[in-house]
Amino acid sequence: MRADGLADVVAEALDVVFIGINPPPVSVAAGHSFATPGNRFWPALHAAGFTPTVLRPHQERDLLRLGLGITSIVRRPTARADQLSTLELRSGGADLTQRLHDLRPRWAAFLGVSGYRPAFDAPQARVGLQTAMIGTTRVWVLPNPSGRNAHFPPTALAAEFTRLRIAAALPDRHQLSQRRREP
Repeated sequence: MRADGLADVVAEALDVVFIGINPPPVSVAAGHSFATPGNRFWPALHAAGFTPTVLRPHQERDLLRLGLGITSIVRRPTARADQLSTLELRSGGADLTQRLHDLRPRWAAFLGVSGYRPAFDAPQARVGLQTAMIGTTRVWVLPNPSGRNAHFPPTALAAEFTRLRIAAALPDRHQLSQRRREP
């Protein structure tokens, strides 16, 4: 664990790096990403076919063998993302840009338009594919998987994650695991 937040779960040339706004104290205390009760990241990832099962936060490093990773824009933990200043988000965006240039993932998937907009000075950004790129990395904005995000219930959240998986041309691992169970 990093003193200022969580360790990144990344490697070079991943297919998709999922990027949170910043870690909450509960996740930092647990030492794993998306460990806050009620966070819908892990179920959405599975429902969309990125993972063959619903992973638990302590299994986050299993994402690497699937070509997936996790990081955040800002490393400083806060209880709510609205506790970050615009300056902090912009500084985090500059730091993240350097990290992504070094790692060269195919896709950067931002979890929440409210963090992406100020971090990358993109006030008109909407959920979905962005025209902007970070080096050679394509950018997609997903809804924030926080349980507080009432605009995207679980089914709608999974549908948005699925749109990214299809755009990234990744296999539907959820269906593959279902087929293996059938006689």
